[in-house]
Amino acid sequence: MSITKKGMAAAVVGLGLVAVSACGSSSGDETAGDSGTVTLVSHDSWAASKNVIAAFEKSSGYKVRVLEDGDAGQAVNKAVLTKDNPQGDVLFGVDNTLLSRALDNGLFQPYAAKGLDGIDRRYRLDDRNRVTPVDYGDICVNYDKAYFAEHKLDPPKTFADLAEPAYKDLLVTENAGTSSPGLGFLLGTAAAYGDGGWEAYWKKLKANGVKVVDGWEQAYNEEFSGSAGGRKTGGDRPLVVSYASSPPVEVVYADPQPDTAPTGVATGTCFRQTEFAGLLSNARNPEGGKALLDFLISRTFQEDMPLNMFVNPVLGDAKLPAVYTANMPDVTDPETMDPAKIAAHRDDWVKSWTSLVLK
Repeated sequence: MSITKKGMAAAVVGLGLVAVSACGSSSGDETAGDSGTVTLVSHDSWAASKNVIAAFEKSSGYKVRVLEDGDAGQAVNKAVLTKDNPQGDVLFGVDNTLLSRALDNGLFQPYAAKGLDGIDRRYRLDDRNRVTPVDYGDICVNYDKAYFAEHKLDPPKTFADLAEPAYKDLLVTENAGTSSPGLGFLLGTAAAYGDGGWEAYWKKLKANGVKVVDGWEQAYNEEFSGSAGGRKTGGDRPLVVSYASSPPVEVVYADPQPDTAPTGVATGTCFRQTEFAGLLSNARNPEGGKALLDFLISRTFQEDMPLNMFVNPVLGDAKLPAVYTANMPDVTDPETMDPAKIAAHRDDWVKSWTSLVLK
């Protein structure tokens, strides 16, 4: 995910970063080429519990070094530019919207991680095992429960609902050209309405007063009336493109914690994202990289993710925290799209979207 869930949590509590990152787990004199160090390159949403990383370091003998490199798109682009002399051994955070770009540029070498057979086939999108699925989540419209209760209006459930007059001037979304959730929302509409129908749908949304901002931080933490950040800034949009896991964040990092999340999810507007990690071509410590990939799909790490990165484990029998499941919507039928189709049409769709919606 290219928005940082650490940023979301920080907005809720009004403090600094609250998720525990492994970035400080290596000393300054260690280098990416040290055979005792395995280097993970990630987008800036990486977070893991210190004790979980410590358990891997103890069992494997490798020290973990984490390099956070902007959002997912920036991380992938930089990895492509440095693939002959990579910054690290493993890249985490490539999702299905960027997967073809990474594979076509030869970023990864094949490796079948231990435990891969226990991962559901629907998340294993590369039959050559150049990437290992690690987590999944859904980009969806979130709504402010209080607003809809006060106005005695049912919240929207589907893409079609968002274009109805009852929801005029209520939705804020992110720029599809600059934001991962913005792009995911666009891809969701393209999947739902097809190549010949998504533009007509966006014309309706534009006529219905959709507001577009550059990124998720502004949309969710400033414009959205249902978030802790939005309430502080006077946000007046009760509908926002965010994640299905946003409601649990609003509960976990609130003080005091509410019994239920103040926000809900329109489950008929969701687009499924799967995130992957891969052993970088020309990795200086390939054995350490393989050990780290094994670890990322281990039960220990998979069960640690939900309350750190607020994503779902791909390990089917991983146990989820009660506060997470109690506030997560049941997204049973998200929109999906083949990564090859995304690669073939993404740039043209974004260009058309920009001309249609922003001009």
